[in-house]
Amino acid sequence: MSFGEPQNPYGQQPQQPPQPPGYGYPQQGQPGVPPQGYGFPPAPPVQQPYGGGYLPGVPARMPGITRAAQIMLGVIALAHAIIAVLYGVALGQWDETMAEAGVTGDAEAEAIADLGKGVVVFLLGLATVFAVLGLVLLLQYAKGGNGVRVCSIVYGSFAIVTGIVMIAAYGIGLLIMAISILLIVFAAKRATAEWFRRPRY
Repeated sequence: MSFGEPQNPYGQQPQQPPQPPGYGYPQQGQPGVPPQGYGFPPAPPVQQPYGGGYLPGVPARMPGITRAAQIMLGVIALAHAIIAVLYGVALGQWDETMAEAGVTGDAEAEAIADLGKGVVVFLLGLATVFAVLGLVLLLQYAKGGNGVRVCSIVYGSFAIVTGIVMIAAYGIGLLIMAISILLIVFAAKRATAEWFRRPRY
């Protein structure tokens, strides 16, 4: 028989089609993907950040300390809304209260009463603005950037001043001061900073 004939068991064997990679052979891995196949465990699934996965070191959910800061912010905004309502009630009863105090008819007393009424109107507007700003910041905690965290710290600092002004009003001022300090501390924490600096896709 001639060399290479099909009947010759010792002749040259016909070429076999190439085997698929991973069947009995180590698979050549792609850059950044662990090798898999014979002798290697299967590679874990690739996880996408914030679309079904996460990046290492990046919080996938809002940390508890950040959630606490958000709650404190909501309480401060609610307290300012209550203060605005109290000022509104006082403003609505202002003329009646001044009449009962015997202020009407005296030009100098009426001038002082009008000045006091202007102060109440100013404080009413300030409390309303603080309530609205607090609500806006509150709604930005899920998707906002680092500016929300910085604004929360500034908001808490100004709220301490509001607490000092309202310190004699049914203990609301002391409550605002205590919660504002907690807000500043929680918003300044590293976990909160990482949450607001996380990449967004």
